[in-house]
Amino acid sequence: MTDILRISVPLTVWLAAFSAVYGLQGVVCSDRWTEAGLDLVSGRVALIAAWVAATALQVAFIIALRSPRLVSSSPFVCRLSLILAISALVATMWTLSPVVMSMTCL
Repeated sequence: MTDILRISVPLTVWLAAFSAVYGLQGVVCSDRWTEAGLDLVSGRVALIAAWVAATALQVAFIIALRSPRLVSSSPFVCRLSLILAISALVATMWTLSPVVMSMTCL
């Protein structure tokens, strides 16, 4: 894994997960969701599952960055990538938590 990937992937995944989860919420709240024969309960389950998957992926990045096989030769890159991965985990949990804690469609 190159140093630039170590640094950029966790935040990029957070951005993609943010877009995907709130896009999914838009679909769940639209008429297309009910036209497909799905109800709001299944939409809520899908949103929670997407939040859990995004959080698990961020935790996996932190674990991977700490493994000896993927460690960088630069101590600065090691610290920076770990700090950014933890920041991405916190951002994922914080910005996607309204999906879990609030009603699906207001």
